[in-house]
Amino acid sequence: MNLTLRIWRQPNADAEGQMVTYQVADVSGDMSFLEMLDILNEDLILRGEEPVAFDHDCREGICGACGMVINGQAHGPERTTTCQLHMRHFSDGDVIDIEPWRAGAFPVVKDLVVDRSAFDRIIQAGGYITAPTGTAPDAHAVPVPKPDADSAFENATCIGCGACVAACPNGSAMLFTSAKINHLNVLPQGQPERESRVLNMITTMDEAGFGGCTNTGECAAACPKGIPLASIAKMNREFLRATRKAGR
Repeated sequence: MNLTLRIWRQPNADAEGQMVTYQVADVSGDMSFLEMLDILNEDLILRGEEPVAFDHDCREGICGACGMVINGQAHGPERTTTCQLHMRHFSDGDVIDIEPWRAGAFPVVKDLVVDRSAFDRIIQAGGYITAPTGTAPDAHAVPVPKPDADSAFENATCIGCGACVAACPNGSAMLFTSAKINHLNVLPQGQPERESRVLNMITTMDEAGFGGCTNTGECAAACPKGIPLASIAKMNREFLRATRKAGR
């Protein structure tokens, strides 16, 4: 298939960006979206032009690096990561707009690459366990109720791609932060830091400049790993609980 790509080009964080149009020919429907961009970049390099910068790493839908907005949708028309989006979901002659994540807390570095270090700072504020847990215990040595185990696994699937922020009209990081908090707060190993974790991570999230949550649900709809909107409600309950215990 032959496609017209309108891609956001921005040489650096301080420069003004603009949409630039490119033509790509003979695209196979079996290609991933990133492979299609690789073809474009090979052509640009051969012509002596600057290739399009975009984040990518594992290309297996695990690392969360490959975020971009495709035709106004985070990761594109399918509920998956950009690297797992195949060109069969597009048609010959389509015009495809490709932009970086749009959020105040995710400044553009170059072209489609944004700085997502705000997520790292949120994790550093409490997304870990420091209590000594010793060596790996025998199976079932630490009883965990099945609903808690299911909730922990469900939230642990978050890959930190940022699609929730890009899809939210407020640029909120509540779904990401709630996944990281709920993953640990329901497990026995996470109890010693349960209150400090939620207080510190939410404070860091607010300081990073993310918007507030108004429960529009766009974050959960865009999440490629299916983190549910209910995770935000659980985090809010954890926050109220921690606030009362801290006497705030």
